[in-house]
Amino acid sequence: MYNKTDVKTKRKLVGRYQAGESVDKICHESGISRSTMYYWTKLHRVQTTGSGVIVTSRELYSAKRQIKKYEDIIRVLKTVDCTVSSPLRSKLKALELLYGEYSVHVLCEALDVPRGTFYNHILRSKGDNSWFMKRRTELMDSIQTIYNDSNQVFGVGKVRAVLANQGYVVSEKIVAELMREMGLYSVGISAKKANRSLGWNERRTNLLKREFDVDRPDKVWASDVTFFKLKDRHYYICIFIDLFSRKILAISVGRNNSTHLVETAFMNAYAARQLKELIIHTDRGSVYTSYSMQKILKQNNVAHSLSQVGKPYDNAVAESFFATLKKEELYRVMYKSEAELRSSLTKYIDFYNATRPHQYLGYRTPDQAEVEFRQSKKIPELKTSEVGGSKSNFSDFLSRVLVFFHSNKIKRRSVNLDDSKLFVQIAYMIPFGDRTGNRTRIARMKTWCPNR
Repeated sequence: MYNKTDVKTKRKLVGRYQAGESVDKICHESGISRSTMYYWTKLHRVQTTGSGVIVTSRELYSAKRQIKKYEDIIRVLKTVDCTVSSPLRSKLKALELLYGEYSVHVLCEALDVPRGTFYNHILRSKGDNSWFMKRRTELMDSIQTIYNDSNQVFGVGKVRAVLANQGYVVSEKIVAELMREMGLYSVGISAKKANRSLGWNERRTNLLKREFDVDRPDKVWASDVTFFKLKDRHYYICIFIDLFSRKILAISVGRNNSTHLVETAFMNAYAARQLKELIIHTDRGSVYTSYSMQKILKQNNVAHSLSQVGKPYDNAVAESFFATLKKEELYRVMYKSEAELRSSLTKYIDFYNATRPHQYLGYRTPDQAEVEFRQSKKIPELKTSEVGGSKSNFSDFLSRVLVFFHSNKIKRRSVNLDDSKLFVQIAYMIPFGDRTGNRTRIARMKTWCPNR
């Protein structure tokens, strides 16, 4: 068998083929494939240049590359304002302006700069390079403007072309790096598929944008799904967590990662809280973007925020809770059955909400954080004597309560459990005669406290 790395042997085989010998015979004797033989034939084919020099295709291609390289070096030398004998710092600054337009090999060879030194200057020394940061910021602003003007359609190539028309000298590599850092992606082949999976004729965006600090409960919820393996079977766990108090509002466990699993957890959480306006943030899993889930969210007037593709930190709160759950509970217990797993999860959620201090909350529990928030929004308490006294005192008390409800713009659905008990407490504190005399005001109170 011939040595496949021997150039002379390759040329000898190509010569046999050019002399008229069949490819099958050459391949059978040499033990090479037909495709390899045809590739060698193309690579070592002899050509005659215009000046009469006989060269192979490979030598001709190598010569063209060398010519192109030297032409680029000449352009670099004409562009920069320094020479090979200039100080190294001057040469680095001059070459930095052309970084991305020419290859690093060309730039460094033009001014005789070691490539390692150039890479160190470009990649590691930007903390005190104000020009670099200024140019980078300017490019990012221009890229964002072009991307928005195109209605999120333009990709790297088109954005780079528009920048070139605006006078920027920048390569597609730099544009791609900046767009990736900014989280900008063009509408590709997957756009139709993503639109169908959402079920609505719009592109869902990241409304949260990693702003995990909210000013009240039930303003933003986060949700995610994880799995846990028990006796060769995977169990999927879905949770909804409030970003204000970090309270676990609902949890569901199932053997399948299905839309029903997510819908069950959401409806349990939603029914318990009685909300007015809400944003939920999730990843782009099919269980969240399915038609049935989107329909439920739309019926309940819930806005849906989606993480960007490949950005798990966009849903960091839910991800962090699952990490805590696995470290503190799931990985420490050997469960014997699915029932034991479900029971342990329920107990841990109760422990997490009511007993476990949370660092984000200043080492308060989620329940404590919500109770303190509700107390800060309540009206001052009145003594029993103030309420059970004369009719005028009671009328004044009811008026103050109604003002509280109106000033806080509380509607029926948004009255929480503690507020709805307020009417019952008042009723037991009122003498019979006062109740009769204030029947109209009591009726008005009932409209604010349904089913009481």
